[in-house]
Parts: sequence; structure tokens; C-alpha cells
Amino acid sequence: MYTYDYLLEFTHTVFIKMGCSKEDALNTSKVFLAAELRGLSSHGMLRIKDYYQLWKSNRINTDPNIRIVHETPSTAVVDGDGAIGMVAATKSMEIAIEKSEKCGSGWVSTRGSNHFGIAGYYAMMALEREMIGITMTNANPLVAPTYSISRLLGTNPIAVAIPSDKQPPFVADFSTTPIARGKLAVAEKKGEKTLFGYVQDKEGKRSNEPSILKEGGSMLTLGGDYEHGSHKGYCLSAIVDIFSAVLSGANFGPYVPPSVAYLPVLDKKVGEGTGHFFGAMRIDAFQPAETFKAKMDQWIETFREAKSAPGMPAVKIPGDLERENEEIIRNKGIQIIPAVAEELKEIASELGMEFEVRE
Repeated sequence: MYTYDYLLEFTHTVFIKMGCSKEDALNTSKVFLAAELRGLSSHGMLRIKDYYQLWKSNRINTDPNIRIVHETPSTAVVDGDGAIGMVAATKSMEIAIEKSEKCGSGWVSTRGSNHFGIAGYYAMMALEREMIGITMTNANPLVAPTYSISRLLGTNPIAVAIPSDKQPPFVADFSTTPIARGKLAVAEKKGEKTLFGYVQDKEGKRSNEPSILKEGGSMLTLGGDYEHGSHKGYCLSAIVDIFSAVLSGANFGPYVPPSVAYLPVLDKKVGEGTGHFFGAMRIDAFQPAETFKAKMDQWIETFREAKSAPGMPAVKIPGDLERENEEIIRNKGIQIIPAVAEELKEIASELGMEFEVRE
């Protein structure tokens, strides 16, 4: 087990050695560790190797000039200048919040970025300002549309954070596929199979091999197949891709620059880097904040009282599980898969650092 502080300091130092400023390295590290604390290890320390390899291949800019390239009072397009996704995303969400302060809502579409970790982190930034936060991003082209074997979309997550009063906030953070790509990576490193309905092989046959993506296979959209609603997952993923990339001028669909080694970097580009979309809405632009938050408490309490099916646990509100994980993991410590710990030790050695592999 590792403490939060140990991993935060280690990650912070790694990104400083990669050329980031102390502030950018800290913002990046906080997102990695937020994922670990919330029980989303698929987006935590496991991903550092991906970023390190991108840096070694000169595909991320650790000293970016992040700037607004188009703007109205309530909207902006941000160019990330090839930044680490966490850096461009944090700045973009800050701009959306600033615009919301002035106009009631703020909307930012970002181009020229990279993979940014868990979407919920940025949506939750709005909670501190009594705002609703919305975040989306496109991602590695590993997902086939309904009826297809062509890898045209990413897992393309959506996150929405809504404040309440006495109840914990509502935080929905989900991919538009049945499983996140990182969870397949976790299963592969553990030597486990995955469930059918998550992936297919290169011929479109169902598979339970988490490594099938490296063999030309693809992920399925939310629903798995048409009969179970995969066309709806396809629609959601397409919306995210359009808001994040077509709107900002980033690469869309199959042209999104991959953050995994087994996907080729295409010569053809239709935009700049990976795309994100951010929104912040001031509650008092609609009604007094205290009135709304009291109503949100009532909404949450209503759903908490939902009767569970026989043998099923109590109904949870979006964000409950992650919040509970955070309390447990912060106290007990963060567990790192042995294979990931060995990768971190290797990276540390290359950077002239140390990483302690623990049982």
C-alpha cells in the first residue's frame, strides 16, 4: 500500500523531470491521484507510462502556450499547444467558470490537447463556485459504431457535477462504452478475462480477451449490440466527439492522436490534437442557489428511498461509490498492481529517481 502523499510527491517529481513547471506538474499529479482515491485506478498510476512514452516520443509539450483563439462573452475556443491533457483541461475549465461568473454560463471547446484523466475532476471544479460543471472529451479511436468493425470513436466520457446543500453533490462520470479502456488494461495486467459485450475481435466476433484491441479488435458502444441499445451509446459518443473536436477544431473520430503504443499515429490530420468540451452554469442564473440546493437534497433523498430489488444493495446516487472509495482508500492506502509498480520503478530509474515496489 502507498500513501496519497508518497504517490503525489513521486508523480509531481516525474512530471517536473519531464519539463513541466511545478504548477503544471502538481495539477497533473492531482488528477492521477484523484482517480486512485475515487477507485478509478484505470485512470491513475497505470497511465503514467502512457504519458512518459508520449513525452519520450516528443508528442506532448511540457512547456505549452495555452491560449484562447476565439471568444465571445460566454464562450471560448482554447488551443492547448500540445499540452498534457490535465494542464489544458484545468485551464479550460477555469475559463469556463470565469465566463459563467460574468454571464451565467460559460462554455469552452478545447483543441491541441491530449488525454486528460478522469472527466469528473474538471466537472467537480465548478462545485466550489456553486455551479453545475459539465465535461466531455474524445479519446483513442478504439470503439466501433453499431454494426461496424471500424475503430472510429473513443470511449468519449461525459461528466456532470451538481451541487446540493446537506447531501453530497451529484457527480455522474461515465464513458459511452460499457467499460473504460483503462479497465481493460487493468484486467490484462491481472491476467483476467473480461465480460462478453465489451469488446469484439477484428472480424466482429464477440470476445472476452482484454488484449484483443492489440490484435485489431475494437470496443463496443454502450449497450454492446443493437438489441441492447448500442445505437444509443453510439449517439452519445458521437455527440461528445462533435462537441469536443468538430466545434473546437481538434481531430475527430479515427484521427484522434492515440495515447497508447499499439495504435499507429496517422499521417492525416483533420484538426489539432485531442479535443475536450467544458461547461459551467451558475445556479443563481436560474433560481436562488439555496432554493436549488434544497431541492437537490430533496431529489437525492427521494432516490435514496427507492426500494431495492430482492437481494440487491441500497440504491446509490451518482458519485456515492466514488466518494465512499475516497474515504476508504485515503485511510487504508492506495494499492498498485505489481506490474504497474514495476513500470513506475523503471520510469523512475530512467529519470534518476527511486520508486519503492511494495508487496
